[in-house]
Amino acid sequence: MNEHERSLLMSLHPRYASAILDGRKSVELRRQRVAVPPGTKVILYATSPVMALVGTATVTEVQIGSPSEIWKTHKEHGAISRRDYLAYMKGAEQASALLLDAVRSFSEPVPLAHLRAGGSFHPPQSYRYVDPETLRGWVLGHPTAEEVLQGTSSQPAAGETKSAATNRSQRGEGSPLGGSMVFARHVAA
Repeated sequence: MNEHERSLLMSLHPRYASAILDGRKSVELRRQRVAVPPGTKVILYATSPVMALVGTATVTEVQIGSPSEIWKTHKEHGAISRRDYLAYMKGAEQASALLLDAVRSFSEPVPLAHLRAGGSFHPPQSYRYVDPETLRGWVLGHPTAEEVLQGTSSQPAAGETKSAATNRSQRGEGSPLGGSMVFARHVAA
């Protein structure tokens, strides 16, 4: 399975997920190197007390640098105070800034109970890869499932059978975004 057939699962504190969804935060700041290609779809999992998938965004660029370089460049778009940022980055030698665009909220959040009913779902401490079929299992039967799966390489288009979608994916005709999916986690923020 190549990187375009799997997703990257991450989580955000609800205040940062909300800030992304309402446009106050357009950069996800991380204390380690995050190498995802532009066009990667981001699915936002809001942690407690929300505990649900709440929306999506798309990575337009990833910038890597020292924590001070990343702060200087992105402090206006990270929705985090300098004090909180410095506490989060304490001891980090590198930082990443994931620039986000094409943000949209799901019409209805997909709660943790539903995600776990569809398989072995555990929000990660940092991030992990997930394949499209696992994602499909987590959201299947939820009213928002189609919104969550939109743009994944294994999602059948309207009226398309699953086998046709698989064949389309094998021919390289997957996501219109040209990337994998990301679920974002910002541990300290």
